[in-house]
This record gives sequence, C-alpha cells and structure tokens, in this order.
Amino acid sequence: MTSTPFRSPYIPNTDEDRRRMLAAIGVASTEELFQDIPQAYRNPPLHLPPPASELELQWELRALAAENAVPGDYACFLGSGAYHHYIPSAIRALVTRGEFLTAYTPYQPEVSQGTLQATYEFQSLICLLTGMEVANAGMYDGATALAEAALMACRVTHRSRVAVLDTVSPRYRQVLETYTRSQGVQVEVTSRESLALGRDTACVVVQYPNQFGNLEDLAFLEQATHQAGALLVASASPIPLGLLKPPGEYGADIVTGECQPLGIPLSFGGPYVGFFTCREQHVRQMPGRLVGKTVDTQGRTGYVLTLQTREQHIRREKATSNICTSEALVGLMATVYLALMGRQGLRQVAEQCYHKAHYAASRIAQLPGYRLPVEGEFFHEFVMQCPIPPAILNRRLLEERIIGGLDVSDQVTNGMVLCATEMNTREEIDRLVSALAKAGEG
Repeated sequence: MTSTPFRSPYIPNTDEDRRRMLAAIGVASTEELFQDIPQAYRNPPLHLPPPASELELQWELRALAAENAVPGDYACFLGSGAYHHYIPSAIRALVTRGEFLTAYTPYQPEVSQGTLQATYEFQSLICLLTGMEVANAGMYDGATALAEAALMACRVTHRSRVAVLDTVSPRYRQVLETYTRSQGVQVEVTSRESLALGRDTACVVVQYPNQFGNLEDLAFLEQATHQAGALLVASASPIPLGLLKPPGEYGADIVTGECQPLGIPLSFGGPYVGFFTCREQHVRQMPGRLVGKTVDTQGRTGYVLTLQTREQHIRREKATSNICTSEALVGLMATVYLALMGRQGLRQVAEQCYHKAHYAASRIAQLPGYRLPVEGEFFHEFVMQCPIPPAILNRRLLEERIIGGLDVSDQVTNGMVLCATEMNTREEIDRLVSALAKAGEG
C-alpha cells in the first residue's frame, strides 16, 4: 500500500512540488527566500492563547461586542459622514440571496445579467436623486469619489489648481490631498468669501450640506465657477436630496457622495459605496465602470459594461482611474432602499431629519452656556458651542447612554457637531437636552 501525499484544500502543493520549485530557482530551502530579513524579525513568537471551542469563541466575541456603544442601545446624535438611519428588513433579505452575495465583477455579460441590471438601476436612481445625466457603477466611498472628481476636472479643463471650500470635511480634504499630491495638482483651501479663481483653476469643490450641516449657496458658487471657466464639483449627502433642490439643478458639473445613509449599516466605518455622477459631455473622463442597457440580435433587453476606464481594460495612457473593486453588493443595498422608499418615502425621511434637528437645536440654544455659533440654514446637523470641552462632555453623555457629537474644537472653540435623524425620538432628544444641562453645570 502506498501513501498518498497530503494535499490541503487551501494549499495544493505537496512537499515534492515545493522541492521541485525551489530547485528550479536554485534555492535549497524556503528560509533562503527570506534571508534579507534580519533573523530577529523572522517568525517571531505569536503568544497565541490556547485553542478554544466554537461556543467559547462565541462567548468571547459577545463579551467584546458588549463593550461597544451601539446606536439603538444608545441614543445616537453622531453623524458627520456616517449616519444612523432606519434600514428596511427587506434589504437584508434581498441582498443576501446567493446570486447577489457571491457575484463578482461582471466582466462576462452573458453570465452576469442580474448583477449588471442591478448596477444599471443603481446608476439610474442616483441620476434621479442628484439631478445629473450620467452615474457610474460606484466608487470606494464618498471621500475617494470626491478626490476622483477633482482629478477628472483637471483632465477636462487641462488645468492644475483645485479650490476647496474650508467647509468641506477635513477627512475628505485629506483624501483629496493624498490623491492629488503626486499628480502635479495644487489644492488650495479657501473660504467662500475669499474665493479667487484664476485661469489655472480646474474646479471649485463644495460639500452640500457642509461639514457643519449648513447649506452652501450653490447658485452663487455655480455662477462664480463657470465665469472662470472651471467646473463645479459637489459632494452631496443623499438623504437631504429627498427634500432639497439637488446640485444638478444648480448647474453642478460633477456630483459625488456617500451612499451609506441609503440602507447601508454603519458597520464601524464600512464597507460603503460612493456615488459618482457628471454631465454626459464629460463621460469619457469619468472613472470606474458604466453599465448600459441595449438589445441583442433577437431584440431582447441586455445589460453590458458600456464604458471601462480602468488601465487594465484600455491603453494605460488613456486610463482615468485604477479603481477596480466591485462595490455592487453594497450598491445593491442603496438601490433596494431607494426603490422601497420611493420619492415620497425619501421625502418623509428627510422631513423628519430636518424637523427633529431643528427641534433639538432650538432646545439646546436655550440652555445656559450653550449656543449655536454658526449662522445660516442647516439640514439635520448643526454646530453647538459647549461650556466645557466636547471630549469631557461626550464622556459624560456616554454615562447617560447617549452617543454625543463630533468634536470640532480645532475649528470652533468648544464646538461639537450634533446630528438628528428619523431614528431619534422626541423623548431621546429631550433626554439629550437634560443630559447636556446636567453636564454643563459641572
């Protein structure tokens, strides 16, 4: 009886296979492949705990999870880019079907019609939401979508300066600067009052609503931007667009944003999906993929990848982006959400967010030591100036099982951005006000 060489289902190479490969490259052992790494850093002891049973692992994971302050268990007033919204149960039931959950990038249309159609519907709904003409199949997230938009504006205008309003999220600005640093693009952060556009300005970047929750004057910015021959790039939050006039109707050239509020769980920061839209005249410079609807030789509806500007698909010098991860599953969540909610449902959510935030702001403004330092209309986020440092205040709120807001003390003295959504009841808001009054006294 002869023994069969061991073959792992994950590592198919046998010892003999490895020996032959090493001999082919003239190496006696795998250790020689790592000889450039100092011995002290090779195979360090891991000090792992002893193995545990499945049940013991579940206990440990539950104990770790219980240490988190989770929206739902806590009243949550934290937004600033990721928001606690209601997620209809139908979304999980649909997107976890096997044909969606295991789908890969749809390179072969003959076996990917379902995935392609879902992406086509995503694009169509995003265009309706933003008032734009063309949307792609999705980006990594809202921040990278905005950075890609600035680079696209430079390609379209053949200019190299990007003017970014100082009310754009600092985290989005950091990603933008990372993307442009090696591209020969100059990023200039400016206020609306100090906005000065020259012949080298490719675009003006604005956030709608901005990092403080306020609504920018897009009509003024559109006029000033286009008079200078530049493009207007807007990073828009999707829920407000259920109530507010979309950037596309203001004349924006590129509109991007983060889809997380559209039925996508917070998940401690991701995965999310960014949306990217533009005017049809600029579609050839759009990054990512574009799914189109057509008919086959027998007149039947079919869906195909109409445009792929990734460097693996076209000549490298003509590529506009190297984004390659398929965000189709997360995009499907947003698609199902928009289809379920419809125009009226989305408007109702937006109205609740607006009114609850304004109720909270009016109550907080009456508290001794608190005030709203930023003037202007806001949607569902606002800046609150606190009598004590926000870091201390947030710790005290957690003791009351309340997740507070984002600390923006580096921009507004003792400033905190608070957010209210349809998930915050009147009782929760009143409890927040009482907790702020109590915390402010100490």
